[in-house]
Amino acid sequence: MTPNAKTADEIIRIEHLSKVFRTRDRTVTAVDDVSFSVRRGEIFGLLGPNGAGKSTLIRILTTLLTPSSGEARVDAYDVAREPEQVRAIIGVCPQNSTLDLDLSAWDNLEFYGNLVDYPEAELGDRIRTLLASVDLADRAHSKVGTFSGGMRRKLEIVRAFIHRPLIIFLDEPTIGLDPEARREVWEQIARLNAEETTVILTTHYMDEAEKLCNRIAFIDGGRLIALDSMENLKGLIPSGDLIEIGFDRITDDAIARIKADPRVGVVELRGKTLAVQATDGGKLVPSILQLFEEADLPVTALSIRSPSLEDIFIYLTGKGFGGGEEKAAGTVRGGARA
Repeated sequence: MTPNAKTADEIIRIEHLSKVFRTRDRTVTAVDDVSFSVRRGEIFGLLGPNGAGKSTLIRILTTLLTPSSGEARVDAYDVAREPEQVRAIIGVCPQNSTLDLDLSAWDNLEFYGNLVDYPEAELGDRIRTLLASVDLADRAHSKVGTFSGGMRRKLEIVRAFIHRPLIIFLDEPTIGLDPEARREVWEQIARLNAEETTVILTTHYMDEAEKLCNRIAFIDGGRLIALDSMENLKGLIPSGDLIEIGFDRITDDAIARIKADPRVGVVELRGKTLAVQATDGGKLVPSILQLFEEADLPVTALSIRSPSLEDIFIYLTGKGFGGGEEKAAGTVRGGARA
């Protein structure tokens, strides 16, 4: 696709992008013929298990790696041919902290501001504004080594935003944080996005992606397997509700009888839980409870809910984010939606 074909509301366009790593012993395709676009001003989620290719894709988009083939454009610039122009319009908050713990919050921001050539006359006001926005104004001159994990993460995010980038890349921004700190980071991301900043978010937390992202892309084995809004992704699972039944023991006959019900789509054993995807789940529950009672199989827990992102990913790939148990027989794998 030529650059002129890029539509006005797209800020990132990837066309047939691949990255292959070769060593003496083997060849690994980390990104495999991936194509998609990101809309200007959206929060775009990249989800997948460890080793799926998310980090490699982010490194290409942030100019740290060059693609083996294909094209990636960030705003008007080609990431391979115009890396300096790309770096000027993006901010990056990596998963592993790169703050200097022996410096104060102010000094960390000042150092980075000078690094990205922020106007010196305006830098002080910019630092004060950013620290106030994350409730760190009173800790401006405290060493970062004295900060909590949540405080450090908030500081890293505003550091990446100091030069008002068009796009900010957040790699696992809340990993290891307690629930309150996670919520504070979510609020911070929403505030950045309200300033018309496009956010690219990688995360293993399904609730985080559901809460924040306008659209979500699933990556697995280096390939794009699905991309859509949460509501549309839910539609990929033909059986709408998920019933989860806890038990101490179960029989093959009981599972077979549940599978035989025409309202049931997929049945999967997950340890001591039976997960049943079904239409009219609320009406199906009494029948399942009766079946368990007749078979003298005590039910230890029961819940019904709409599909989560984890359920969708398992449906599409046959494995969870923890890495790889095959689904029960009868599960259908799907393809990508752009």
